[in-house]
Parts: sequence; C-alpha cells; structure tokens
Amino acid sequence: MPALLQGVPLSAAIVDLDGTMVDTLGDFLAALRGMLRELGLGDVTPEQVAQRVGKGSEHLIAQVLLLHLPPAQADALHPRALALYQEQYARINGSHANVFPGVAQGLQRLREAGLRLACVTNKPGVHARELLARKNLLGYFSEVAGGDAFARKKPDPLPLLRTCDALGVAPARTLMIGDSQNDAAAAEAAGCPAALATYGYNHGEPIQASRALVFFDRLDELPLQPGA
Repeated sequence: MPALLQGVPLSAAIVDLDGTMVDTLGDFLAALRGMLRELGLGDVTPEQVAQRVGKGSEHLIAQVLLLHLPPAQADALHPRALALYQEQYARINGSHANVFPGVAQGLQRLREAGLRLACVTNKPGVHARELLARKNLLGYFSEVAGGDAFARKKPDPLPLLRTCDALGVAPARTLMIGDSQNDAAAAEAAGCPAALATYGYNHGEPIQASRALVFFDRLDELPLQPGA
C-alpha cells in the first residue's frame, strides 16, 4: 500500500539536490571565485551566491557577472565565463560540500516505505551524478536528471512530469522534496504534493511563503506513515 504524508498517498518521491540533500554553497563559491580570478574581476560573498543559486548554472553566472559589469558587458562575457566556471566546478565538485544532517537516513526511510526515488536538479547531470556518488547517495535513486536533461528547467513542471513518467507514478502520488520556490512552483504546476526544507537557499527569502504539504527541518523527520 502507498505510504501516507499528511493523509496524501505516495508511491514515489522526486528529490532536489543543492540545498536539499547537499550543502554545496562552498563548491559554488570556490568555482565562482576561480572563474572571477580568471576573468580579472572582483570577489563574491557567500551571501551573494546563496541568493542566486537554484535556477541553473547559466542563471548563476549571469547574476554574478552583473555584480561586476554593466549588462551589455556581462552578456558578452557570459559564454566564456560559463565555460571557465564549468572547468572550475569539475575540478572541485564535492570538495567543499557536505550532506545535510538526516538526509541519508531520510532517503532510507522513504525507500523502506516503498517509495521509488528520483533526483531532479538544475545542476548539469554529469556534476549531479558525480556529487551523489561522492557523497554515497547515488544508490538511493533509480532516476537522476540534471538541468540539461530536458528542454526546460525547474520551476517549469516539465522535468517533474517527465520523471513521473519514467518512474511510472502519477504526479499526484509523487512527492517533490526541495528547498526553494522553484521546487514549489514546479510541483504545483506538475500536480505533485511538495515537502520543503527550511534550511535551503531559496534566494534569501523565507521558504514558508511557498505552498507545500509540509515543511521539514530534517529529511528523516518527515511525518511519513504506512498506508492502511
């Protein structure tokens, strides 16, 4: 029988990566600082990075360049900056990142409850799979989809809908577990219930302003119940 969360029957869960399972802010900061040095630009602070994470690498680079350059120059430099960033990130992926407390235990609880698990992130797929493997989380997931797997990224519902198809589970029975308004918006548009972490990045805004079935401080504290 499906597991229940707040009375909603569930057969699968789609889990976000950055800010939900792994605190990757240190990785972003190191890669961005390396990129900025290569470009001869200034520094960036952890707070500035945290407010710009969540919509994919292209968006992150564009926003960081705008901290240092006028829009026209930032746009012209974007392709080179993105390539430099990806080179930097590939070298340090996972080196400055830590799994949030309760994540591994929470994923195990979800699997023991009979849920099929997928990871859907706006991070490039190769980096996502490598990070999950380095943090001993990859084995929990039957599907892993990065931001380059589909024509559109979250908050568009397409990644969730395609992943539900791959899991063979209807969106209404697939829990979206994330940390940001992007995850909440994608879930609502796809017809998935959402569980949102209180500790994520969310562009510096309170996550409780987003709509969700439940908010959680640790993934292993989700009030999951066995189905009747």
